[in-house]
Amino acid sequence: MADLQVRPATVPAPRRTPPRPAPAEPARPSVRDRLHRAVLRIDAATPPSRDRAVDVLRAYSILGVVLGHWLVSAVVLRAGGHLAGDSPLRHVPALTPLTWVLQPLALFFFVGGRVGSQSYASAVAAGTGYRAWLARRLRQLLRPALALLAVWTLVLIGLATAGAAYETVRTLVQLALSPLWFLCVYAVITAATPLIRRCPGRLALAAGALVAAPDLTRALVGDVAGLDTLRSLNVLAGWLVPYALGTLWAAGRLARRGYAVALLIGGASTLAALVLWCGYPASMVGVPGSAVSNLSPPTPAAVCFGLAQCGLGLLLCAALRRLTGQPERPTPPPAPGAGAPVRATAGQLRWAAVALLNLSAMTVFLWHQTSMLATTVVALGLGGYWPGLHTAPDGPLWVLFRLAWLPVFAGVLALCWLSFRDLERSARRRSREHAVHVR
Repeated sequence: MADLQVRPATVPAPRRTPPRPAPAEPARPSVRDRLHRAVLRIDAATPPSRDRAVDVLRAYSILGVVLGHWLVSAVVLRAGGHLAGDSPLRHVPALTPLTWVLQPLALFFFVGGRVGSQSYASAVAAGTGYRAWLARRLRQLLRPALALLAVWTLVLIGLATAGAAYETVRTLVQLALSPLWFLCVYAVITAATPLIRRCPGRLALAAGALVAAPDLTRALVGDVAGLDTLRSLNVLAGWLVPYALGTLWAAGRLARRGYAVALLIGGASTLAALVLWCGYPASMVGVPGSAVSNLSPPTPAAVCFGLAQCGLGLLLCAALRRLTGQPERPTPPPAPGAGAPVRATAGQLRWAAVALLNLSAMTVFLWHQTSMLATTVVALGLGGYWPGLHTAPDGPLWVLFRLAWLPVFAGVLALCWLSFRDLERSARRRSREHAVHVR
């Protein structure tokens, strides 16, 4: 019998599972993606009830003043080695229409009247007293202004120690601190908001009549004692007119399109008559060497110009809301599981730019002259004599060179903004916290 051979049982080899691939690192969002997400956050944080047209008008008024000063204010190096102020408007009258676009101060007071009136109404509804409300409003103006004063006090001490010429010191200080007169007038009118809300229409008419009274009296009976003193009141009365109109706007009393058309046509036609037949300057800003300035103090021509601006602003509100992507009705939240949008619309991008500028409006306004002067002085200290910066603004070529300097001014202004923006934002944040505490 043959031997039987029993093969040993073979044990199957264990299966080797392939190693799991390491989880891929999530791709970093690009700069464009981060920008769009930030814009979407700004848009989502904006209450649907906020009128974006108001913010656009305020942003335009700030940018208009900034660009206007950079284009029509010149600091010239004179033969004696000192700096003196000048303006291309004195040498190139053809630039006068530029002031019709870049002098939007009436719009700022118009928007300020609306916002101030609404703010005071909200404070009253929340039980906040007048003093607490006014302190919150003024804090947002004073803190950035005090920083500007502190810096220029040190600059003034440095210039005096270095033996700078009196003409140079006067020119620099006057230009750098020129925005403060505007804030002083705005603060006084803001303090009168409760009174203005009681009869805004009558106050606007009375203020307009007060502005016209000195010039009308001089035209009818000649120079009378006290006319110059009366005319100095125009500094307040001239800007009270658009502020009171803004209060009417807040009360819904300018909702009809006919009011806006009347303001635009009435203001523009009266302005044209004053310029053509009554001898008022066509420039809406002061021109060195001119016998009359429409701003120092405001003239009837400046008031009529402001009325036309207010009317045009009202007519443009609907288009500005569409331009900034303001929804006509509250947008419902996305459905569960629905992906959030990663691309902002053009309107949302424009709104983000407007919102960011409004967050630092006072900082930009206060420091724009300093940025221009800093560029002028530093370039001169480096041994340069640059066209469009130190030369006389006596022709169109100067304007072209000055346009080339605008990005430099903007860069220096950005540095000032980075340095001082927290003062304005902290004042606004503190005001909100105080309001919540009062409630």
